[in-house]
Amino acid sequence: MFGEKILEYWDDIVSDLGKLVAIPSVAVPSEGEHPFGDQCARAIDTVVEMAKGYGLEAKNVDYYAAHAEYGLGEGNAVVMAHLDVVPAGEGWDTDPFTMVVKNGKAIGRGVSDDKGAAVVALHCLRALKDAGVKGNRKLRVVFGSAEEIGMADMPYYFSKEQHPDMGFTPDSGYGICHCEKGIIDLNIKAENDSPLIKSFSAGTVVNAVPAKAECQIVCTADEFERLTQAAGGRAASFEITRTEDGARLLAKGKAAHAAGPENGQNAATHTVELLAEVFGKERLGKFFGFIHEKIGLCTTGEKLGVNISDEPSGALTFNLGLLSANSQGCSLTVDIRYPATKDGAWVSETIQKAAKEAGLAYTLLSDAKPLYLPKESPLVTLLSGAYQDIAGEECDIFSMGGGTYARQMFGKGVAFGPGFHDDEPSNAHDVNEQIDLRRFKLHAQICLESMYRMLTAE
Repeated sequence: MFGEKILEYWDDIVSDLGKLVAIPSVAVPSEGEHPFGDQCARAIDTVVEMAKGYGLEAKNVDYYAAHAEYGLGEGNAVVMAHLDVVPAGEGWDTDPFTMVVKNGKAIGRGVSDDKGAAVVALHCLRALKDAGVKGNRKLRVVFGSAEEIGMADMPYYFSKEQHPDMGFTPDSGYGICHCEKGIIDLNIKAENDSPLIKSFSAGTVVNAVPAKAECQIVCTADEFERLTQAAGGRAASFEITRTEDGARLLAKGKAAHAAGPENGQNAATHTVELLAEVFGKERLGKFFGFIHEKIGLCTTGEKLGVNISDEPSGALTFNLGLLSANSQGCSLTVDIRYPATKDGAWVSETIQKAAKEAGLAYTLLSDAKPLYLPKESPLVTLLSGAYQDIAGEECDIFSMGGGTYARQMFGKGVAFGPGFHDDEPSNAHDVNEQIDLRRFKLHAQICLESMYRMLTAE
């Protein structure tokens, strides 16, 4: 199989991955020539330099994205990966931006999501060039820089560059994700009328379950004692200290991707539920009372009446990702993944109505429509064939809640790799993110075989 040739490049792949991990490329919308911040621009410059160093055509598209290219023709097949990462967070066993290889695993922010796959795809393109493969179209590896914050990079990129005829993004898991849920981000704001809560802070990005929450409250000594007693034995752990007029709460939960919030423990909502239990709803005020009554610890939107599902993609997921409050006001931001065959407008309108009834201000930030490519499509057949021939097993075809670049391919792409269903957890969006390099070699072979077949398909 042609895919096996990628193993000849393995040492370079690991070395280049370490160089990219060393760049803390957390996307931050910015003014000027670097639209997602200087670190994302560094990552773009680095990968373009790598590609040109391997003899490939490469282009920086105004620091929104870049691509490396091989082949000629009117058609355009793409592999889309991203160079931006989520914030490192606290609690790593190693420096998150210094890649460590230990016991056959590479550890560092971005190794799994998505710099590892980006580097592999680059070297697959290099392998095709070195072998002089004659194709029927051009083949591009597109490197984005804002996937983690809503994918504003890709509309700009494709406003300047050719749309794809087919493609995949290695930013999910094997087999083939032909169906992605719609993604709604929404914000709710209100004044802080709580006589209890002075300040509250939780979350770093909306598409991750907050692992930490900090809260300052006003309470008596007796209430403080009740609070500390009630805090024990919960799914989130609490560190509570007495202050001059009340208490400071530091909650520790468990981070998880917003596509699977049930796999985490939301430090923000656990804190609100503890306060509601000890002090009652009235002391919470209308904003935090809304969180208690309409969100709670539920990750399906049940309390808001939006717990819907369908056969292709499963149940709606609901993640309260950001929460802040002080004397100036309160704000929460939610990430919702809704079923592919359902109406996102209905979900938004239902929540807006509940917020309005509670006297809160609602803003729909974005509604990324679902992706659905039939299982019988030529692309799914091509990729599943490559997977079967390399992995020696049938290729599962599935749906998911995660939002990938596949939905940016104008109905021409899917998510495909790099992880396998029986891998150890990669800890993407959590501390100690890792990949098993032995398993990643198998991904690299599947990726090259798939890219070869896309390049040469009639």
